[in-house]
Amino acid sequence: MNLLPESFAAADPAATARALLGQHLVRDGVVLRITETEAYGADDDTASHAHRGRTPRNAPMFGPPGRAYVYLCYGIHHLLNVTCGPDGRAGAVLIRACEPVEGLDLVRERRGGKDGPVLLTGPGKVGAALDLDTGWSGHPLWQPGGLELRTGPVVTEAVVGPRIGIGYAEPACQEAPLRFAVAGSRWVSHRRGLRPERSG
Repeated sequence: MNLLPESFAAADPAATARALLGQHLVRDGVVLRITETEAYGADDDTASHAHRGRTPRNAPMFGPPGRAYVYLCYGIHHLLNVTCGPDGRAGAVLIRACEPVEGLDLVRERRGGKDGPVLLTGPGKVGAALDLDTGWSGHPLWQPGGLELRTGPVVTEAVVGPRIGIGYAEPACQEAPLRFAVAGSRWVSHRRGLRPERSG
């Protein structure tokens, strides 16, 4: 597993979200394969943290790309995003679900002894499995040490659909097909609305 270069995340959020499927997140002996992602853009995406501009919380979304953006959700869950797109324009990909590759015992310990897909099918579960907090925001995922983004198997078949839990966003943003998942994987948080991606 080689480190993914900083340029890997230079594309727009949707393209980066699709490309992240199958890649590996690595930290302290835990290796997770990414199985589900969601793309979030800039001011025209009312589901995005950045649609009203830069704040201390969302500053990592504005680049440079290839860094972690970790935020606290409901005061409980730490959610991991990968920043993407050109430096200065907000973009991030939420890691919604993963599959364990290495370090399963530690993942199970951090997840209260649970087993099977329930371990990692949800963004808060991924954050817990990697033992993340907001101090990781801005961390370069392409540098060795700490939290890393490394190459994984190529995903040839994916499914796409609308994002989850964004009822506050404008209808067009709610319906946009910006959630991506590995086709046929058990390690997906929600299957509602997912359809095979178009080829060609």
